[in-house]
This record gives sequence, C-alpha cells and structure tokens, in this order.
Amino acid sequence: MSDETFPDPAVDVESIEPNELKERIDDNEDVFLLDTRASEAFEEWHIDGPNVTVRNVPYFEFLLGDVDEEVFEGIPDDRDVTVLCAKGDSSEYVAGLLHERGYGVRHLARGMNGWAELYESHELAVDVDATIVQYQRPSSGCLSYLVVSGDEAAVVDPLRTFTDTYHQDARTLGAKITAALDTHIHADHISGNRRVAAGTSAEAFLPASAAERGVDDTAYATIEDGETIAVGEAEIEALHTPGHTSGMTAYRIGNVLFAGDGLFIESVARPDLEAGAEGAADAAKQLHETLHERVLELPDETVVAPGHFSGNAEADDGTYTARLGDLESRMDALGMDRAAFVDLVQSNMPPRPSNYEAIVATNLGEREPTDEEAFALEQGPNNCAASQDALTSD
Repeated sequence: MSDETFPDPAVDVESIEPNELKERIDDNEDVFLLDTRASEAFEEWHIDGPNVTVRNVPYFEFLLGDVDEEVFEGIPDDRDVTVLCAKGDSSEYVAGLLHERGYGVRHLARGMNGWAELYESHELAVDVDATIVQYQRPSSGCLSYLVVSGDEAAVVDPLRTFTDTYHQDARTLGAKITAALDTHIHADHISGNRRVAAGTSAEAFLPASAAERGVDDTAYATIEDGETIAVGEAEIEALHTPGHTSGMTAYRIGNVLFAGDGLFIESVARPDLEAGAEGAADAAKQLHETLHERVLELPDETVVAPGHFSGNAEADDGTYTARLGDLESRMDALGMDRAAFVDLVQSNMPPRPSNYEAIVATNLGEREPTDEEAFALEQGPNNCAASQDALTSD
C-alpha cells in the first residue's frame, strides 16, 4: 500500500510543521521521532541530532489487523511522539493508532518531503562592503549564498527548488540578481543557475575548468581562475581549487571565501565523485596541493563559507562559517603531509550521494527532469565530505 492510498485515521490527529520541529530541535528540546518509512529509506536518510531519539518501525507493521504489541515497545507513552513518513499520509494513520492508545502524538506535515522544503537564511556578520546571506537546507546540509552590493546581487551555488527565494530576497534588499555562480558540477543537488538567470538580465557563470567536463550549454558564461565579476560596488574573484572535482572553484569577496566543496568547517572534500575509486588518490593529492598552496596561503582572518554542513558542524551565530586560521589549528588533516592526507581522506568514505549520477547528468545539461523529479532526485544527505573520523582534533 502506498502513501497515496493510505486509509484516513479513525481520529483527528494534530500535525506539526517542519519549521516547528526544527525549532524544537534547535532549542535542544527532547524530541522523539517515530519514522515509519521502509528501513532502506530510513538508513539512507533520516532526521538526527544530539537531542533527537529516533526509532524506525515501517508503517506496514501497523497494518496487520491485530497489531503485534511488540511494535509499540520502545515508543514512550510519557513524552511527545512525532510520527513521520515520506509524504505525511501513512504517518497520520499511525499517529491515529497511537492516539487511540493514549499516546501524546503528532505527525510531521508532508513528511520528509516537507522537511526537504525547509530553507532558512541568516546574514553573515562579516567585515565586507556587501550584505551576504547564507541559505541553509537542513534536510541535506546544502548551503547557498546571496551577495548584495548596492542595487545588484549575485547568488552562489543556488538550488533550483528555491529559485524564487533568491529573487524575492534580493528585491527585499533593494537589488536584482545580475549573476549566478556555481562552484563546480554538483553531485548532490540540482543547480539553480540556469533557472535563476532564465527570463532575466542575470548571467549564469560556471568555472571554465568545470565546463570542460562536457557542459555544452549556451546558457552559461565561463569564468577563469583569477577573473572577477562586478556586483554593485563589490568584486567577486574566482580561485581555482581542484581536488573534490577537477573544476572546483572558490569565490572570494573581501575576506570571505565561498569555498564550495573544497573545505568545510568540520571536514575536507571527498576526492572520488568525479575521479572514481581508481582516480581518488590522485585527486586527493591535488586537493592537498590546493589546500596548502592556495587556500591556506590566504590570511588567517579569511572567513570560510562552505558549500555544505553536516550534523557534526556547529553554527556560529546561526551560520556555518569559520576563520581559516581556526580551521587550520583544529583540523588535523590540514597539518598532515601529503601521504598521510591522501590515506586519511580515502579511508572510511561515506556512501556517495543518492542519485548522484543522474544529478551530475542533469547539471551537465544531459537531461532535464521536471521540478517534481528534480526535487525527488536530491532527497537525502549530500555526503560530499570525506569521513570526519580523525579529521578534527578533540
């Protein structure tokens, strides 16, 4: 039985909106989640956190007529329970069963689809003659940025799903978007560059080194290492930082470095998504060279604004950023010689992002999914970083 054909619950069940659940987690409330998706979907991707307890009981275990009482073991009856599923239908039914048994229960509106729609923004507190907004997608850890200077704006690593958000926020700040920039060919989400620029005077930019992967798309202009793009009174400079991919390019404005997927605040890039297992060692060597000869040569006061965050990352003033000098002092990987670094970043790498081959093909312009298909493709964790084991000092 699919979510779409799930029976209505016998009683009315209260729902909780995704942003409300996120607020409870952020406020360090004690949260218990009952995830009723199939075990395979749960293992691939679920809501987690230090103050979150989550139990997976697939919904079909509640459909056996006289439900086995063992199914209810481990579901607390002395605290609030939030039930969730993929789209919000089966969780409503299961929440109804629990409500009838006296549990304090709600279900997550629109399920994990609703969670994936959650998009938050926070302004960076940086000494730059521009307003910089960081966009955070909790479901996947994707980060994007809006840079506003005067009446012009640029968006870095936009997500296709949230194109309207960038334009609306730029207008609110008295500007219009004139440039959209990708740091590389993404493997975890559908790029919004084309969509941001479509039907406007904005120009979509892709690093020239990234376009060499086979992008044949006149919708893109290319930008070379060291070139700049003017945005109002500010300039954004391209800095080629290969390793994660051959075309990986960071962008720098003042003392802020939009690092893309080269360097995160809790880890470094994984080297195998473009190069494959057979080329991962060479890509890791390139990443080591990039970090030591390009990135770490920047001033310690440089603010690293990465392309992703993980559950282990801690937000500073609501944003996932860090001083480069602080990262160098606390991240063991940044002090290793090349051989040790290469061994470390190849060890215990997480699974590749879900549907990454289809996502890469889309971002190369080889396929054109509908908005609904694109949204489904990018569900799940980004997994663009190397394993965090031993990367950071305690």
